[in-house]
Amino acid sequence: MKARPSSSAPQGKRPVRPRGVQTHEIRIIGGQWKRTKLKVADKPGLRPTPDRVRETLFNWLGQDLSGQRCLDAFAGTGALGFEAASRGAAEVVLVEQDAALVVQLQQVRTQLLALQPLEPVPAPHLVVQRGEGVAAIRQAASASRDLIFLDPPFDAPLFEPALAACARALSPGGLVYLEAPVHWTDEQLAPMGLAVQRHLKAGAVHAHLLRLATA
Repeated sequence: MKARPSSSAPQGKRPVRPRGVQTHEIRIIGGQWKRTKLKVADKPGLRPTPDRVRETLFNWLGQDLSGQRCLDAFAGTGALGFEAASRGAAEVVLVEQDAALVVQLQQVRTQLLALQPLEPVPAPHLVVQRGEGVAAIRQAASASRDLIFLDPPFDAPLFEPALAACARALSPGGLVYLEAPVHWTDEQLAPMGLAVQRHLKAGAVHAHLLRLATA
């Protein structure tokens, strides 16, 4: 016997299925993996740093990050950390709390390390860890990081504790990239031992390059 159509859905129409997690792509814009496309999950609150902002950031940093030790504390898509690794960073640690994103970051890491580089370069020490960003910065050895990427969820109260932890973890001459919904000033950063070196507003995003206030 043929089953009767459910009375809760009009006859002749298929029931609407729940929307699954969609994916889109970002691309690495410089270095040994230039133009490589990476799949990114479409998750609420996940904001890959736009190409324009990343291009400006790495212009500020001087393009070549050879030998630098980097920490991407709220990795998300990994766009910043993988870009740094592509540009020669000796070590990049990507920290992310969301388990599904950690799996995706690990898959991207495997994908990138399997690629033939455009020119012979040392393979970066590229690490993906599941963890909380502020804790990861606090656990970093004192003066152990040349570059810290800081792009926490905009609606979370993480900026002040993360910035304070960065000041301790930075090496002499080290820098922090801060992405935030507002412009952070020297007056706001001074209690945390940091100062603004460069600033850019792109749409609703404020991009900052910070240095130690004593540098």
